[in-house]
Amino acid sequence: MSVKKNLCNFCTASFALLFAPTVIFAQQNAGIIKVKSTPDFTITGNGNSVNWNNTEWNIIQQRDSKTLRNNNWNIPRQQDAKEDLQYKTSFKILYSGKGIYCLYKCEDSTITATLKGDYLNLYDEDVVEAFLWPDTTLPVYFEYELSPLNFELPILILNNKGNMMGWQPWQYEGERKTIHAISINEKNKKDNRFTWTAEFFIPFSLLSPLSNVPPVKGTKWRANFYRIDYDRNPVYSSWQLTRNSFHDPQKFGTLEFE
Repeated sequence: MSVKKNLCNFCTASFALLFAPTVIFAQQNAGIIKVKSTPDFTITGNGNSVNWNNTEWNIIQQRDSKTLRNNNWNIPRQQDAKEDLQYKTSFKILYSGKGIYCLYKCEDSTITATLKGDYLNLYDEDVVEAFLWPDTTLPVYFEYELSPLNFELPILILNNKGNMMGWQPWQYEGERKTIHAISINEKNKKDNRFTWTAEFFIPFSLLSPLSNVPPVKGTKWRANFYRIDYDRNPVYSSWQLTRNSFHDPQKFGTLEFE
C-alpha cells in the first residue's frame, strides 16, 4: 500500500463466515483484549482446534475513505464513489508459554493475491496483519503479515516519530520461526461470498530481546490488528483506528494477558 512504501527500500516499505447469532464477540469500545492462556496446539489454517473455543472473537472494522481522510490518511476523494463491498473480518488471540496464536476470519468474494514468496510487498494485495508492541519504552514493534497464498512478511519496525525502518529477522529458523497456514472455503452460491482464514503462531524467541517478553499473567502489551482487501480499491480495516497509516503505535489498543 502506498502509505507503507515510505518505510524503507529494505522492507519495501506492513471466517469470512456469516456470523451466526450464537457467536460471542468481545467488547469493542474499550480497546482492550483479555488474552487467555492456552496449551500449545497445531496450526492448521482453519482454526478447528478446540483451544480456540476458549476465547472470543474481536471485530476488525472496515474503514471508509472519509473516515481515513479525517485521520490524515492520503486517500483520493474519487475513491469515495467506488468503495468496495462491506466484508466482515474478525480475529482471535491466545498465548502459551512459547508464543502468540492468532486466528483471522475474513469474508470475501474475490481473492486478490499473485505474489508467491515471503518478504515481498504483501500489503499491495489481500493480506492480514498483526502489530505487536511489547515494550512501550522503545519505539520498536513487530509487524507480521500473511497473505491468502500463505506467504509471510515478518519484520521488526523501528519507528522514531514517523521515521521508520523495517528489519528482517536474523537466524530465522528452528524455534525462532513462525508457523502459519491458510484455508479458503467454498463460495456460498446464494451471495457469491466465501471466507478465508489465516492462522499463525509467533514464538516469543523471535521477539527477543524486547522487554516484557514472554508475557506473564498481568503483563500488558500494545497492539493492533488489520486487514487490507483489494477487490477494486484498497480497503483498510483495523481493530483500532489509526492516523496517517497503520504505523501509529500511539493509537494501538492494549493486550492484557491473563
